[in-house]
Amino acid sequence: MYKHILVALDGSDTSDLALQEAIKLAREMESQLRIVHVVDFAAPNWDTEFINVVEILEAMSKSGEAILNKASSVALEAGITAETRLMKIESLGQRINEAIAEEADKWPADLIVLGTHGRRGFSHLLQGSVAEGVVRVATKPVLLIRGK
Repeated sequence: MYKHILVALDGSDTSDLALQEAIKLAREMESQLRIVHVVDFAAPNWDTEFINVVEILEAMSKSGEAILNKASSVALEAGITAETRLMKIESLGQRINEAIAEEADKWPADLIVLGTHGRRGFSHLLQGSVAEGVVRVATKPVLLIRGK
C-alpha cells in the first residue's frame, strides 16, 4: 500500500517513536524509507555583530546530520536501508511544515510519518506545531505519532 514512506525527525523522543513506526511500516510493506530533517536558516535578525552566524549555521547543520546519521543506523539495525536528506530553509517565506509536505510531493511519498509534541494552552495558541501544519498543507496521508 505505502511504497514510499517519508519520516521527518527533529531529534526529540517523540520523533524517535515516529522513526520506529516508519521502520515497522517499511519492513511490513517492503517500502522505501526516506528520513528528513529540516534546518531553518531563515532567521530575521542574523545581521548583528554579537552573533557569529557562520558558526551557528554550521552547528545547526552538524546537529541535523547527526540526527540523520543516528536514524539511518537505527533503520539499518532493523534491516531497512533508508535514504536521508538534510533540508535547509533559507528564505523567510517558507516554513518547516511546508518544506516537509513539498518534499513528500517531490519524492514522491505515499505516507508522511512524524511525531507530535502535545503543546497545549497559550504556547500552542502562539506556536501551533509542525505536525498540525503538515496535516493542513500535505497532499499525502499523514500518520502522527504521539509521545509518551
